Amino acid sequence: MNIDFDKSNGLVPVIIQHYKTNTVLMLGYMNEEALEKTKELGKATFYSRSKERLWTKGETSGNYLIVKDILIDCDQDTILIKAEPIGPTCHTGNDTCFNEVVEEKNDFLYELEKIISDRKNNPTDESYTASLFKKGINKIAQKVGEEATEVVIEAMDNNVELLKEETSDLIYHLLVLLAEKNISLNEISEVLRKRHQK
Repeated sequence: MNIDFDKSNGLVPVIIQHYKTNTVLMLGYMNEEALEKTKELGKATFYSRSKERLWTKGETSGNYLIVKDILIDCDQDTILIKAEPIGPTCHTGNDTCFNEVVEEKNDFLYELEKIISDRKNNPTDESYTASLFKKGINKIAQKVGEEATEVVIEAMDNNVELLKEETSDLIYHLLVLLAEKNISLNEISEVLRKRHQK
């Protein structure tokens, strides 16, 4: 991580982003020492321009920012930290310093998409997903059809738990099909978004 601290007199801006929702939580500044402290503690630590000292977010309130990932921009003079906020981020008690409410979304489908892609690119003999890719598009498409039929059957019944199970099977196999055809969830989302705007 080669950050150019000299460009702005030893300080670089740091954007803090919620690691799950991608909501921007706050903006702060770090010098080299603050960055090292952040890595050491695993908690976002900044340089206070007014107090002229390091401060770890949450050191008095307990509302820490637990670091999940640290990225730098293309010019190597801005840091992006993906963090898990413990409590509100802003000193006013708001979720963010921009007065936004953080709404956690269940983004496991995107995580599952990544897992499926990894099984495709790094297959193992133990992986059911890898075995589907090995059998090819005909088998994958057949499984989607089978699972879709199961969903229809369960929808006619009153067992909600079984319907959820069969729906999960269908979505999983559909994600495998999309991966086989090199189509991403974002592309599907974009089609749906365009339809919604019509």
